[in-house]
Amino acid sequence: MNWKTEIEIARDRVEAWVLRTPITRLDVSGVTSPVEFKLEQMQHTGSFKARGAFNTLLSQEVPKTGLVAASGGNHGAAVAYAGSQLGQPTRIYVPKIAGPSKIALIRNLGADLQVVDGAYSNALEAARAYEAETGAMQIHAYDAPGTVIGQGTCMAEWEDQGLAADTVLIAVGGGGLIAGSLGWLDGRRKIVAVEPETCCALHAARTAGQPIDVEVSGLAANALGARRIGQICFDLAQGHDVETVLVSDDAIVDAQKKLWQDMRQLVEPAGAAALAALISGKYQPAKDERVAVLVCGGNVAPDPFPS
Repeated sequence: MNWKTEIEIARDRVEAWVLRTPITRLDVSGVTSPVEFKLEQMQHTGSFKARGAFNTLLSQEVPKTGLVAASGGNHGAAVAYAGSQLGQPTRIYVPKIAGPSKIALIRNLGADLQVVDGAYSNALEAARAYEAETGAMQIHAYDAPGTVIGQGTCMAEWEDQGLAADTVLIAVGGGGLIAGSLGWLDGRRKIVAVEPETCCALHAARTAGQPIDVEVSGLAANALGARRIGQICFDLAQGHDVETVLVSDDAIVDAQKKLWQDMRQLVEPAGAAALAALISGKYQPAKDERVAVLVCGGNVAPDPFPS
């Protein structure tokens, strides 16, 4: 597949439905130049996920039985939002660990919400059973071409905005966002994958030479807690020899605090994970290396302003 061409088409397709999120810069200790940030947590429903949801819905015929998706929270909210905007009935399965903030967000968007025990993998199993029973269209959170292509519009947009970095740090769960970025850039910039120590499906796969199941836990598990990296992401990461960096929950909290104290940006743990690699020293740029960070999600728990 020519990912760049498909992403260019998708950018035009979703332009009227997604927000052009802002960029900003911040001095970070240990980095020579100011670090550039793309604030994708300011996207519809608080994460980049709306891009993949809209691209999928606008590029395929939706059956009368509507949509179904499994999610740790952010993808479900994005599909619920896209479904409501396009008039499609939507059922979303989420695990309890999604947390009350994300569960309430999905419910308030009007989706038929089903909360299940366990983790994301359990929600996915339930969503697949519903798909088989009803014929509803499944929108996978990260391992489907339509999703990955849609997420790639984020990096395409960032380059349109003048991205000047040599290296971009991106948090990874199932891998849709980083896969879309790899597909768009095709080696023109270095991408570093950042994962929590306790949610590291890509790192484990790169070590094993193939996707494998991992245990997931920790602060960012409801957004980055995929048990197995997506095959699309794995293939692209292997092809571009992507470096993976693991960060602790403490480092993620420190990054959340920095984003709030220095930029007044309130983000969830997953949204701060990429910055955590810099401020913890787990990723150490070269002397003149220009670095950028993609802030991917802002649905904090608990919700600071519950309805």
